[in-house]
Amino acid sequence: MAQTEPGTAANTETTLPDLIAQLVPPPVPEAISLWPQTPLARSLLAGVLLLAIYLAWRTWRHYRKNAYRRAALNTLRTVENNPGAIAELLRRTALAVYPRQQVAGLTGAAWLAFLNRQYPGDEFRGDVGEALLRGAYTACPPNAALAAAARHWIRTHKATIEPSADDSAAQKGAPEVSP
Repeated sequence: MAQTEPGTAANTETTLPDLIAQLVPPPVPEAISLWPQTPLARSLLAGVLLLAIYLAWRTWRHYRKNAYRRAALNTLRTVENNPGAIAELLRRTALAVYPRQQVAGLTGAAWLAFLNRQYPGDEFRGDVGEALLRGAYTACPPNAALAAAARHWIRTHKATIEPSADDSAAQKGAPEVSP
């Protein structure tokens, strides 16, 4: 048998598995950062973050500013159309937002006019207004129209003055009126 010499065709043949074994794995690329790389992208991201913080602050402030409304609406649900309790609740709600000098001394038609001036309606005229005035001093039958008018006033009246920290602290110390 003849031996093949090195360098002949028999030794130079390579098979596919031999070629695959010679492959070198490609280098792994560096991880791509998800943070913005350009100054414009960074400034846009900063602007979006500042806008989100501002909107969250405004929402929180609006939520805190209207806490008295939520408390009044919760109390209104518990008084069940009682004109006396509704009259007291409307007075307390008005005192929470408007200066005491402006609200505390109002009675009769002046009180009803004040309520009607502070929101986009005039539901406290006629029978509803009379039920509110009488309910504050005498026992009256339940009045669903008065409760609906009070609910609408509490939700939509214009709060021209924000409650101050002194007013809210004084109200926290005031006893709650139960129906």
